[in-house]
Amino acid sequence: MADRVPGSSRQSLSPPGFEQRYNDCCWRHGVVPNKALLSAFFKAEAKKVGRQLCSLVVFLDDLKDADFLPLLDMFMEIGTSDIDAVDIFHYSSCDLNGEYVLLLLRAINQKLRVVNIRDASFGKEFLRDLSQRGLTCQVLNLRPSHFRKLNMVGKFIHLRSLNLDFSSSLTSLRKDCFTCMPNLNCLSLCETRIANLWTTSSALLKLPSLVELRFQKCLCCDDTGPCPGSTGGKSIDSVQMDSEIRVGAPSSFDEDYYHYLNSEEADLFDEVESGYEDTSDDSEVDFTNHPRETSMLGAYSDVIPQWNGLVDLQTEISFGTLAMQDEDGSSPKSSNSRHTTSTVPKKYIACHPSPICYEKHYREYMVASLPSLKVLDNLSIEKTDKERANGIFSQHFEYLPYRRKNKESVVSILHKREIRASCSNSQNWRRKPLYVSAKSQCFFSRSLSAAKVGSSAWPLLHPLSISGDESRSFRPRQFEYHPSDSSLMAFGTLDGEVVVINHENGKIVSYIPSLRGMNSVLGLCWLKKYPSKLIAGSDNGSLKLCDIKPISSRNKGTNSSAHSVTFDEFDQLTSVHVNSTDEWFLASGYSKNVALYDIGCGRRLQVFVDMHREHINVVKFANHSPSIFATSSFDQDVKMWDLRQKPIFPCYTAASSRGNVMVCFSPDDHYLLVSAVDNEVKQLLAADGRLHLDFNIVSTGSSQNYTRSYYMNGRDYVISGSCDENVVRVCCAQTGRRLRDLSLEGKGAEASMFVQSLRGDPFRDFNMSILAAYIRPSSNSEIVKVNLLASSDYAKEDSDGLHSRLSCSMGG
Repeated sequence: MADRVPGSSRQSLSPPGFEQRYNDCCWRHGVVPNKALLSAFFKAEAKKVGRQLCSLVVFLDDLKDADFLPLLDMFMEIGTSDIDAVDIFHYSSCDLNGEYVLLLLRAINQKLRVVNIRDASFGKEFLRDLSQRGLTCQVLNLRPSHFRKLNMVGKFIHLRSLNLDFSSSLTSLRKDCFTCMPNLNCLSLCETRIANLWTTSSALLKLPSLVELRFQKCLCCDDTGPCPGSTGGKSIDSVQMDSEIRVGAPSSFDEDYYHYLNSEEADLFDEVESGYEDTSDDSEVDFTNHPRETSMLGAYSDVIPQWNGLVDLQTEISFGTLAMQDEDGSSPKSSNSRHTTSTVPKKYIACHPSPICYEKHYREYMVASLPSLKVLDNLSIEKTDKERANGIFSQHFEYLPYRRKNKESVVSILHKREIRASCSNSQNWRRKPLYVSAKSQCFFSRSLSAAKVGSSAWPLLHPLSISGDESRSFRPRQFEYHPSDSSLMAFGTLDGEVVVINHENGKIVSYIPSLRGMNSVLGLCWLKKYPSKLIAGSDNGSLKLCDIKPISSRNKGTNSSAHSVTFDEFDQLTSVHVNSTDEWFLASGYSKNVALYDIGCGRRLQVFVDMHREHINVVKFANHSPSIFATSSFDQDVKMWDLRQKPIFPCYTAASSRGNVMVCFSPDDHYLLVSAVDNEVKQLLAADGRLHLDFNIVSTGSSQNYTRSYYMNGRDYVISGSCDENVVRVCCAQTGRRLRDLSLEGKGAEASMFVQSLRGDPFRDFNMSILAAYIRPSSNSEIVKVNLLASSDYAKEDSDGLHSRLSCSMGG
């Protein structure tokens, strides 16, 4: 038999078909032609002969690495021919070289139309290259993906539809992750771990063409359009693509992959998580020694179990139990459902929700924040929906701090302030006259704050790090800002140490090692009239008055306390607090008693017994009245006391529906801020205990979700966080409206964090610090500083988002 001559068919009058070209490419590379590819080329040729849309469908599941070289040659040859579109599908895990797949996608180039890939099979380098360089396709399905923080910065000019459903690692969207997708119409993010309303909506605003969005889907819907059962099945004309391809829906050209559509998604979740008891002043007892009950939820189900059929038209419904999982695959426990309500049409049954769907007023927030949106979660958005959403948004959320309605530039505000200060008469500046209305300096400072906070939904978060020659790693357990020196902060450690640090430059100012068996430092309180002194109490009952002196150059790293006074122990201590005149301090703990100490003489004056029916977690003096104090207990009561009346009977008692974790006075003593288990946060009138404001933060259903709240910006705002969640909520203290949620991201893909304690910076507006702990026992806590007036910088982070901005030398 004569040897075959490649390309000999080109001697004929008509050019060789796709099959012949492919056979020639295989012959040159010494590869046996792939039968699935031969079939695909045959079908494409048939469409071409029949004057139909000539589309080629390639299933990566049918390929081996050896098939790629001839296939790459084939696409290089037909790149300028009359083939109209190439669609790439991949449904099952297969052992393919991700670099070959990338080369194939690049070789197809402008002919690429649909890419449906399980990127989990190809590794992180594949995802990084795809994100940074982009693709020319119109439809991109990555189900599931390895994204943790979405950062697709490459060129996606032609992309119309993006599907990232079931990406269980995806927790957040970066600021500019969508700026390279000007034509994206449809986006689906079902069953991801995205939860933050503010950062999510801000990122989505960078999509000028977005009209269809999903974070959960209707049970009967595969694509992002309106549910056929409620709208007659008509999709939005503006997002129809030329080839009639929709996210998740097959079209006429790809009949061969119908059998893939019903394949089950891989089980993405485990159900294991361990936690730690958390009930002390601002946090729990030493979490290395006191495990709390295992906390977990079941994995997501295809259909919300509470729904047994179709819901009635215009009925208030529950969106079921949230199964938000941590990055290690575990789930926080929830004995009750986390609820939100919305009006939905008939035949709508939601499934595969992301955590953001369980945020209170989620739908209204998204509709009000994204005015161009036409379909959300397979539900059409009508004019009445937008009007209702805008009303609910203005009722429950602050668009900008201090109720500012419109965003202003910092330059404009500074200009107005300077003109007002230098001119006695109002003058025109640009178009609007400046009216001299005797507005105080506070007005301009608040306007500046509103402008800065409104400039970015991604505030600056950075760890409190230690600089200099200190080589040891501290394990912070409690911290307090200094009352008069804006640069100082004290923190106590799990090892019984007390460290005073300049939190602006990271340098240690003073250090006191653990003395006489001090264990975890749970109570810290600075004296006001004696700025070098503070009270420190540990969980074993030790109480000391520490007189802190700066570290000398020759004694750096050693005991720098010139003097300390030891008081009588208070067993199982959780809280200490000094009164406004520095005469006395109180101690409470895992008992029903409170002890009163005299600071001047260094002795315990009295123990007030049985002040509550269960243990008293926190005791706080008023900021201005030296004899007034409040106690919060797990008996669900908060009580106000007066030392002048011999605290046998309280001034009044205020009840919560759950055990109380925290209580504190507002800086002017007008209010009491009370935090009970599982996000029950209320503000009471300090005078008589009447309810002033209920912040209505959604609960998780966990009896171990210990919540703490403090004031920020004087008494203007409240910050609140809980030990089962990685979120800090910022709310207006006068209206209860939510201004912002801050999400903590741990180091590495398997590190989940929770809020152990937090404090508002008393000297800087919209600044705070958070004591954030890892779920993993081997990791130490970190003190994270937050500046809402500054934007975070993502430039140095890797595109896969695996490096957190919360890395900290102090946290190990």
